[in-house]
Amino acid sequence: MYSRFEVIQKFIRYYFAASNGKGHGIHSPFVFDFVSNVLNDKRNFYAYLQIEDIRSQLLKNEELIEEEDLGAGSSFSKTGKRPVSAIIRSASKSEKFGRLLFRIANYYQPKTMVELGTSAGLSSAYLASALPHSQLITIEGSPAIAGIAKKNFSALGLSNIELMTGNFDDILPTVLGKHATVDLTFIDGNHRKQPTLDYFNALIQHTAENSLLIFDDIHWSDEMEETWEKIKNDERVMLTVDLFFLGIVFFKSDFKTKQHFIIRF
Repeated sequence: MYSRFEVIQKFIRYYFAASNGKGHGIHSPFVFDFVSNVLNDKRNFYAYLQIEDIRSQLLKNEELIEEEDLGAGSSFSKTGKRPVSAIIRSASKSEKFGRLLFRIANYYQPKTMVELGTSAGLSSAYLASALPHSQLITIEGSPAIAGIAKKNFSALGLSNIELMTGNFDDILPTVLGKHATVDLTFIDGNHRKQPTLDYFNALIQHTAENSLLIFDDIHWSDEMEETWEKIKNDERVMLTVDLFFLGIVFFKSDFKTKQHFIIRF
């Protein structure tokens, strides 16, 4: 795991190496469309305010709950009891990236979505709110945190989420056994190299035209950077986008040569 100083240094290098985020100089029509219509979509969708109201309530919640970290956790995560507010600050995706997940789902319209790492359910809520008629299966390792997520889903009236509790290694094969195709997967909950590669290799067997794999914290540690490089270089991967905090793998049959983009966001 990199220190805050190391992450800042890496972010500065990313910022100056990345395309400017406006689409200029991007020669892939598909990626230009992604930048124009997803990254730079400034609309305030109906779900944003409701989800951020839930976040505000959680940030005031000082109840101590038992946290079980079955993976490498977040930058600040320790197994044991912590206030709900602290878990939200360290483990939940920010509003900026929650909104991006919503826009990705809204634009590409996946029918079946999988999330590894529910936490309190904010990213789940952004994905599920974008597509009320699609299904999101989300997996959380900690029963106590999963309980918070369930309450949040209920408060938001989200009935298209199936929340499963347990170890990703045990549950993901069961999920994939029931779904021939997964259109969008958000991998956020185990920041170690081999488990992440194992999830990638399992999920890629269930991708189809227009499927996406979204990896969280690709520059979080040496291990995660090595993992991202290995995924980029996999012969089955033709197009990736590096947003520093997220890495996205797109699948389309008309991608004939490998293309890797670093885009400022």
